[in-house]
Amino acid sequence: MHRAKRWLFLIHRWMGITVCLFFAMWFVSGVVMMYVGYPKLTTAERLAHLPALDGTVTMLDPLAALAAAGIQGPLRDLRLARARAGQPVYLVEPQAATGAAGGGHGAAPGRGPIVVDAVTGKRLPATTREDALASAAAWAGAGDRPTLHAVSSPSLSYLGEIDEDAFSHSRGLDAHRPLHVVDVNDAERTRLYISGRTGEVVRDAPRTERLWNYAGAWIHWLYPFRGNVFDPYWSGIVNTLSVLGLAVALTGSVIGILRWRFGRVYRTGSRSPYTGPMMRWHHISGLLFAVITITWIFSGWMSMNPWKMFSASGPALKIEAMQGGRLQAEGGSPSRAPISDLLAAAGGAARELRWSYATGQPIVLARTATGAPQVLDARTARLTNFNEAAIATAAARLMAAPVARIDRLTDYDTYYYDRDEHTMTGGTDKPLPILRVRFDDPSHTWVHIDPHTATIISQTDDARRLSRWLFAMLHSWDWLPLLDRRPLWDTLLILLSLGGAALSVTGVVIGWRRLGRKLKASPA
Repeated sequence: MHRAKRWLFLIHRWMGITVCLFFAMWFVSGVVMMYVGYPKLTTAERLAHLPALDGTVTMLDPLAALAAAGIQGPLRDLRLARARAGQPVYLVEPQAATGAAGGGHGAAPGRGPIVVDAVTGKRLPATTREDALASAAAWAGAGDRPTLHAVSSPSLSYLGEIDEDAFSHSRGLDAHRPLHVVDVNDAERTRLYISGRTGEVVRDAPRTERLWNYAGAWIHWLYPFRGNVFDPYWSGIVNTLSVLGLAVALTGSVIGILRWRFGRVYRTGSRSPYTGPMMRWHHISGLLFAVITITWIFSGWMSMNPWKMFSASGPALKIEAMQGGRLQAEGGSPSRAPISDLLAAAGGAARELRWSYATGQPIVLARTATGAPQVLDARTARLTNFNEAAIATAAARLMAAPVARIDRLTDYDTYYYDRDEHTMTGGTDKPLPILRVRFDDPSHTWVHIDPHTATIISQTDDARRLSRWLFAMLHSWDWLPLLDRRPLWDTLLILLSLGGAALSVTGVVIGWRRLGRKLKASPA
């Protein structure tokens, strides 16, 4: 028993010297992340800074543009926007493309969108410096508060072409690398990242956001180990530190309980045996905040999806079967409604047109700077509404398993809710009402569908719902009764974070003092 106790103390003491430094950093940076997130370009920001499509400009219809560019076969995605150098282009993803979720950094052939000039049908090459500057100028000039309207050196600063930096580690950018970096000399000193493949602005990072990130997400997620020689080992480093952190916190909790006298006091009159202020505060703060420390370390570890325990295991959704049709680069799909008619039907303020199929009919989603997209019939350019019963019938074809039930949600709930744009799960469209289609498959798959556009918003299953509890709920406290009652959520998380920081800092001081004594006592 005595030997077991000795090992308990030794493990906590010497592992804690290093790990408590990370504890303190995680608690402080976590508070920063409550208000400043890692840079991202949200849907709302992207649309707000896309120049409006001009219906007076003669543009080729999609089929003619695709034929001129020599693109054939089925398409995964097709959209029209003034996304490259402020000029209208078709962004085409053939079905064979791997998309933005690929694992490499280069823009390998066949990955990501193909860019086609909407006026000439010419397939455009990789983004140049001049393209990047023009895209940045268009982005800055199309916002709610235009800051410039042309490429000019006092207004834009070209910083060069990069593969990855502190604010562009996201795997969602992989299909766009290398990235062009341009600083806009606006009030926010915004830094733009432009796709080396398409010329689109794919990320914006204001100066304040960049600076706070060094004390927030960048250090919290251990991104100093990303984009350099440590990159292949980053996930292993995070997982290892998480496991070591749990060991330190658990051993400390056991020691703290063993050393606390519940029935009587020590000779000093205290229930804690420690007389020094640092040791006493470490002991007391450990008893008070050990549970939340263990919870946050564990839930942070769960964000790494250890052993792939939250990865979907069921079959892929049969999206084409639900849509009732497939986009083709030839053969009359997408249909030939004139671009000018589509833009006129959208009210003349459309920023993007996206072709698709829904319940067996070709449609165009016309998006303006704000609000839900307008749904147009791709053949007639008329506004279209969907029948929810028809959507439910189409959704049943998503899986071979039968539909267990369909719910219509008019309010957010535990598994479908919205977060602030800067947060890790925020910044995506979460419209209401939605249809939740529950399938009777082994993974109990749920699919959320927007009845306005008949498109899939999200998909979840048993594994991902478990992740929602073990990560989002335990780590960020994504619980609607709290999120709806701010600043109660803020107050609780800040107080608990300060307590955890106090526990960590006192542990660092104690550990380094003991280490210093050991080093002084060792023979020269």
